Amino acid sequence: MTAATEGLAQVSTLATHTALTAWNFASDFLIILVMLSVFFLFAWYVGRGPFVAVLLAFYSAYALYVAFPYTSYLPTAPALTALLAHVGLYIALSIIFYIILRRVVVSDFLYVGIFGLIALSFLGSAFLIALAYHVFPVADVYNFTPAIDILFAPKAYFFWWFSAPAIGLFFLAR
Repeated sequence: MTAATEGLAQVSTLATHTALTAWNFASDFLIILVMLSVFFLFAWYVGRGPFVAVLLAFYSAYALYVAFPYTSYLPTAPALTALLAHVGLYIALSIIFYIILRRVVVSDFLYVGIFGLIALSFLGSAFLIALAYHVFPVADVYNFTPAIDILFAPKAYFFWWFSAPAIGLFFLAR
């Protein structure tokens, strides 16, 4: 079975066998909308250069997070503490790389239109949710709805969500 037919099978299962409540559906997409809004407002008020630095800092932080030799010292129980420890480490690395990249990405002549800004904000949000699914122990603390699971849970999709902000920057930032 190919990934496309597997995806279609998941969609039909979702449509026929899963009764989504409006609240669960709205709460998961609210998470995406809140993150999208935070990114959009950050880029709108702080600037496009710092926004690009944030997106690039996510990649740099992931590289060091994966290679971090002391993750065995992070707590593993309770689940919420483990999640906060891993996310805290990733955020700390992201802030460090943001500061470094902000010094490098100083171009005030960077142009990203409103549509591009919304698209990049969405892709940045999707990047973080994909990391939550595949890197951080979020499943122990929060269960996303099947609608979000279909988009982010398959391992085959992780590469595409992971590379989407970089591809978006390539095409949308001038």
